[in-house]
Formats: sequence, structure tokens, C-alpha cells
Amino acid sequence: MPTDIRYAVLGAGNGGKSMAAHLALMGFAVTLYNRTPEVLDPIRKRGGIELESYEGGPRGFGRLARVTADIGEALQDADAIMVVVPSTAHGTLAEWMAPHLRDGQAVLLHPGRTGGCLEVAKVLRTAGCEADVLLAEAETLIYACRSDGPTQARIFRIKDSVPIAALPAARTADILEMTHSAFPQFIDGGTVLHTGLNNMGAIFHPALTLLNAGRIESTGGEFQFYIDGVTPSVARVLECLDRERVTVAAALGIRARTAIEWLHLAYNATGETLHEAIHNQSGYRGIKAPPTLKHRYIFEDIPASLVPIAAFGRRYGVSVEVIDSIIRLACVVEQTDYRRRGRTLDKMGVDGLSVSELNRYVQEGLTDDLESS
Repeated sequence: MPTDIRYAVLGAGNGGKSMAAHLALMGFAVTLYNRTPEVLDPIRKRGGIELESYEGGPRGFGRLARVTADIGEALQDADAIMVVVPSTAHGTLAEWMAPHLRDGQAVLLHPGRTGGCLEVAKVLRTAGCEADVLLAEAETLIYACRSDGPTQARIFRIKDSVPIAALPAARTADILEMTHSAFPQFIDGGTVLHTGLNNMGAIFHPALTLLNAGRIESTGGEFQFYIDGVTPSVARVLECLDRERVTVAAALGIRARTAIEWLHLAYNATGETLHEAIHNQSGYRGIKAPPTLKHRYIFEDIPASLVPIAAFGRRYGVSVEVIDSIIRLACVVEQTDYRRRGRTLDKMGVDGLSVSELNRYVQEGLTDDLESS
């Protein structure tokens, strides 16, 4: 396996630790970055991360080349920059990266949620970044994973296929080629509108968390999130959310996958209903619910997934009543205005674009409208 690509993994949460350890076990030189030094101290002292996994999956001690809380140091030697942080931090992280990026580097969001690349591209433009950077996003995180301790991570499953897309889409082949030796599971995802509107976290995370709020608060999340939490009635709400998402995508000229189709693509799980398909996904077994409602399934997936999907729906004439109801419920529960804090069309730099202009942008790059904004 060629291991000459140098990786920087930004983020030391569940996904970042799993990715950094996995890449290191494959023989790549890996730098791990996190903005909080205290999170990194145990990893730095030990020199890496211990990875546990499902039967046949990667496991062992992944020794890291560098562990740092300095963004400039993290990026200086990197060829591929893997951004594995909550998507609500994409804009801020893009500001921090802007002065340090150089020609030829790739920045890949894991995942972009909805509008990740669009937001990052606007922030880099506003910051005056002139580096020729290959910007791309994954449709979903490749791992189902958890952190088992300060220097430990556990992978429950690696997805069989993960669509990715570059902005513009004409460069997707380049990012696939760069990352193929590490992640042959990556496939061409079309455009960042496809990856953003095929965002399954928007369907599986916020509503499932809110509809199990009482159980989460009374048990501290001591139940199987996708098995015990997805009852037939909960699954019907998820199906309604899914139909609205697919309809929004259709308004943009995109044939989005349904949640059932995605489960088959990612995990080879099948079922006549969403409830059945979720329960047939063996990788979900053993994954506990969030221990609290103050969790990324709310504070990330509402503003960076449902809010932009709803914004696209309203802009292009699609009813998103169920999505709006989940957003509103989250605002009440968390006493937060997620619509104001979330990814608006303006924050994504596409406010006012027609459907054809938006598609031209994601396919080809900057339009005259964006150049002058």
C-alpha cells in the first residue's frame, strides 16, 4: 500500500481519533490537531492512540508523527487535511486554516453535513485565501465509532461505500485518486449538493434524539440508540423527514437516495420499511444513546443539517413542515435560536442564486454572482 501521502487529522473526538489511529496503522504519517491542548496531552505522552474494532476490523496502537494544538504546525507538512470536527466549527476552522494553506493541499470535510464545502469556500474567499486548495466533503463519516478513553477509540463498523464530492465537482476525481490508498471505500458522490442533501445524519440524529428525550434524560442514554430508540412510530417520523429531504433535493434537480437506499449502500442492510432496515443493520447494535440532550446530534445536526435543508426548501418552493417542526422543537428544548445560528443561504454564499446558477457553481466553480459578492 503506498503510504507517501501525509495526513493531518483535525479534531480529536470520536471520529478524529479513530481516523488518525486507522491511518497510522496503515502506515501513513499522521499529524493530529485539536484546539484544546488538554485533550491532546495524554495522546502526546503515549505517542498515539489504541484502536479497538469489530471482528476483522483494524486494531492496534496507531503511533502518530505529530500531535499539536497549533494549526500552522498541523498543516505545514500535510498533503491531505482531514477535517473531523463538528460541522458547526467548519467556518471558524476555515478562518484559522486560511493563512496556512498552500497550493496542492486537499481539505476534506468528514462529513460536510449540508453546505459544508459551500460555507468553507465562502469563508476562505472572505479571508483572502489564494491558495489552490482541493476542497471536498464526504457524505457521511466513514466510521461508526466511539471514544473509549483519552487515548482509546473503537470502530464499530467501517462503511462499505462513502460518496464524496469536490467543489467544483470537476475535481472529485483528484481527491479520489489522492485518498484511494487509504480509503478505497470513497466513491464519486456527484456534487456537494448531492452529498449535502444525501445527509443521513439529518434524518437519523436530531429527531431520534428529541423523540427519545425523556428516556435519554431518565437513563443517561443507557439504551441502544438505533435499536431500542427506533420504534415503529419513531421510524414513521423519520420517514416523513426523509420524504421532505428527498423532495427538496428534487427541486434542485437531484435524485437523492432514500434512507432505506442509503442503509443498503452503506451497510448492505435491507428492509421493507425504515424501521425494519434500521433493525437489520448489525453495526448499530451496541451503540448507546447520547448521555444527554446537549449532544452533537442536536447542536450540530440541527444548525448544520436541518436548517440548511429547510432554507433550500423555502428558497425553492418546497414544504418542509416536519423538518421545521423538529427545528422548532430543538429550539424550545435547548432554548436556542438554531435558525439564526445555523447555516443560512447567506453563510453558504449562495443566497439569491437560481437553481441553474447554483448547479453551475457546484459543477464548475465561481459564478459571476459569487465573484461580486
